[in-house]
Amino acid sequence: MKRLLILVLVLLGLGVLFAGYLALALRWSYSEGERAGWIQKLSQKGWFCKTWEGELALVSLPGSATVEKFAFTVRDDAVAAELAKVMGKRVTLHYEEKVGLPTSCFGETRHFVTGVAVTPEISLSPGVVVPVPPPPAASR
Repeated sequence: MKRLLILVLVLLGLGVLFAGYLALALRWSYSEGERAGWIQKLSQKGWFCKTWEGELALVSLPGSATVEKFAFTVRDDAVAAELAKVMGKRVTLHYEEKVGLPTSCFGETRHFVTGVAVTPEISLSPGVVVPVPPPPAASR
């Protein structure tokens, strides 16, 4: 009986330590930053733990043939809804990089998007900016 009690206490202690580790890993960010580009993919994935997974097309120069892709994860449905509204527009994504999450249940990437803003202009180089024209007004 005493061995069973010790085993239960050890397992309970390990469970508490693991839960504490997960809480710390989800709250602490290894790095954070912003990426600008065009959202080209956003989909909800997962068998049990549903997360939004997406890709941002990064273009260093307009008309450039090489496109770098930035894969990201969104855990907040409100942020995912904002991303869906601005698909097809140039955006800036604010993200946090999380390191040490034990499974892909929390997301398929290490980059978790926490905010989005539409970028109204394209910077070609310092001091050279191409304004994006406003959408045409609806005719009555």
